[in-house]
Amino acid sequence: MIFAHGGGCVPGWRGGRGRQAARCDTGGVFRLGKPSQAWIDGQLEAARGLGASSPSLLSLEGGRTSGRLPFGFAHDRSSSVIAHGEAGFAAARSAFGQWGQFDLGWVRVANPLTPVARGRYVGVEAQTAGLWSLNISRIMETVDTATRFGFLYATTRMQVEEGEERFVLELDGASGQVWYLIEAVSRPRTALTRVGWPFARVMQHQFARDSHVHMRYVVSRACVNC
Repeated sequence: MIFAHGGGCVPGWRGGRGRQAARCDTGGVFRLGKPSQAWIDGQLEAARGLGASSPSLLSLEGGRTSGRLPFGFAHDRSSSVIAHGEAGFAAARSAFGQWGQFDLGWVRVANPLTPVARGRYVGVEAQTAGLWSLNISRIMETVDTATRFGFLYATTRMQVEEGEERFVLELDGASGQVWYLIEAVSRPRTALTRVGWPFARVMQHQFARDSHVHMRYVVSRACVNC
């Protein structure tokens, strides 16, 4: 997952029940309290007028498209077997369709009724280091066949990072194994946000580990013999 990470906080934002609270000066990405659904919906609506804002460095079909990434970009790739057989693939696909790979407790998709479809905007809400963030990306590519399902999305300017990420399920016809793949390229968007980059990298790796474990759990609950 491509994470936002912040700079300093300034006073002045009026929180719930009229209380004054601090507001992180990162373009509205960070908040000290859990965002309301109305605020999330407003951010998603604003993002629709901006489009994606990342160089094209990944493809959904083959992943990384160049041998050498532009300066500052990090590359991550992880994969694991989460199920077996057609029933296992169907259970994993169903979970993907409901954004189950993000449903980790400290991370969730904030607009979960959004379908996995090209051109749709996805808001990923995360709680890290005592702060809440909303990271909005646009789905650029999708795949939906009898043996593959997934998507690739790119960041919008309503994130302090830029990059692309793909999430893919694949049923291996020979072995019957169902593979779950996460691949991402990302870098801080500004000099200021490079300060938080080491922490963001830790959380990116944590997300990948948690997502693989959670998908195995979800599929095992839905399909006992998978």
